[in-house]
Amino acid sequence: MVKVKTFEQLQKAINNNEKEIELLNSISSPYSLSLKDGQNINGNNNFLSFINSDGLMLEGNNKISDLSIQTNPEKLAIFVSSELNNLGVIELNNLTVVGVVQILTRKNNNHLKLKVNNLDIVSADSRNYPERPMKYGVIVYQGAFTVYNFNPNPDSLIEVNIENLNIGRKNAPVIGSGVFIAGFNDDGGKVEVSKLVTKEVYSNGMIPLGVANLITGGVFILNGTNAKEVLNKKTVTTYGTNDMALDVWGHVDNWISEDEVITFGPSGIGFVNFGTVDNFVAKKAIKTYGLGARGFNQYDGTIKKAQFHSIETFEDGSIGMQFSKPVGEIVIENDILTRGSQGETLVKGVIQNLKADAISVKEGGEIKKLVVKGSVIVEGNDVRAFNIDNGKVDEFLLGGKLIAKRSSSKEMSVTQNGKDEIFQIEKFTEE
Repeated sequence: MVKVKTFEQLQKAINNNEKEIELLNSISSPYSLSLKDGQNINGNNNFLSFINSDGLMLEGNNKISDLSIQTNPEKLAIFVSSELNNLGVIELNNLTVVGVVQILTRKNNNHLKLKVNNLDIVSADSRNYPERPMKYGVIVYQGAFTVYNFNPNPDSLIEVNIENLNIGRKNAPVIGSGVFIAGFNDDGGKVEVSKLVTKEVYSNGMIPLGVANLITGGVFILNGTNAKEVLNKKTVTTYGTNDMALDVWGHVDNWISEDEVITFGPSGIGFVNFGTVDNFVAKKAIKTYGLGARGFNQYDGTIKKAQFHSIETFEDGSIGMQFSKPVGEIVIENDILTRGSQGETLVKGVIQNLKADAISVKEGGEIKKLVVKGSVIVEGNDVRAFNIDNGKVDEFLLGGKLIAKRSSSKEMSVTQNGKDEIFQIEKFTEE
């Protein structure tokens, strides 16, 4: 192991291809540094700053541990640039970072194993990076933490295991998405996530109001990605326009959210699914505060089973739960409550006017079993607690009541082929 105290010593150790480098002092670098294949840095809890450049560039088989790294927030603090076909194993352990961590592989790179444990990204701005997936009429900003297989070869693969990932701070979010994991597309390079465990996540896309074709996510699992386990130990919070808190375009086997999920901006969504989720559990409330900010949306794909603590929305156009595709069993342990009336919101890249219904099942939407153990409540004008609009609900069990607090609103509306229908509600009882 080579121990270094100055920038000159660090640069010499890297150029001499020393495999193990330990920092004995905090160091400032005037330019980006490139770790060659097989080189590792142990920061010894010191500070490595990059004055006006990107940070550490990785070629493959690199390990960075026990280090604080600071760049300007819009710069890349850690990134991959390599000609290697097999990047081997890259490990990021016990790091505090200002700047974007971008693990993006390209056409030359067919395989990478990424292991992350205890990574805290304090501040970052990922809006300027041009590689952005597009689907469903929208484009997605990369994240403060980005894993992106940008190799179109369907045999290319990034294998990922991430534990204890912290993004941003309360009322000081990162800019862009928070956690962004994506394959090339539905048919190209893939990402396999064995585990993704987050602590606190705070993000703000900083998207101007009225821009309909751009979105971000607090935790975003995009197409080309298969995640076996996603666990949010702490709150996931987004602050801006078109910011989704939890979003899926790929496939998630099991997603558990242990703390509140909150969006503050217009057209935000607590949890939105365009992909396939086998099991989802939100152990605490989903709350949305912005205009047209919905609690849950099933727009494409399916969810086999989902369990929600409760859903509460506060503004016009903010639907509690909306279903446009078939799903399996949906359970809400407490209440669904909307406070707004009609308002504008973003739907698949188009601004539409929607009513803040508590539960909305649209044409194409089908629920095998819907269980609400509490009540379904709407407080706004001309909205409905339970609205089946050419959709289908096979079984609905209700523990509390359907409540519409304004005379212009309805407890229930069921329409099939333009005709009003009668729908049977069963009373929920504990088995």
